[in-house]
Amino acid sequence: MSRVVVDAGSCGFRAEIRVERLEGTKVRIALSSGCEMLERMNADLREVDWRETLGSLENSLVYRVASRHISRAACPVPSAIVKAIEVEVGAALPAQQRRGAEVSARVQFAPAEAQ
Repeated sequence: MSRVVVDAGSCGFRAEIRVERLEGTKVRIALSSGCEMLERMNADLREVDWRETLGSLENSLVYRVASRHISRAACPVPSAIVKAIEVEVGAALPAQQRRGAEVSARVQFAPAEAQ
């Protein structure tokens, strides 16, 4: 099982993503967050064919589901879901991660320097 924890930043919510490879091309995805929009994605992403989640943004099942549930385009969680899937199925570059890894993603913004 691969796990990603996302501290999303200004919204104040944290999300935990767990991806487990099942038989064949199926993965089980579980999202846990205080964000209701993310929690609603669980029903659509419970068990999916991982091949439908990778590739272009417009063809990714994860981004299509996110567009129905998340009201903010800047939410980093869909990208983190895709990364967790890549890690779990071995599609991430070997130097990046290994299956069953734990990845932490934190989005922080620093104030612009005064000019």
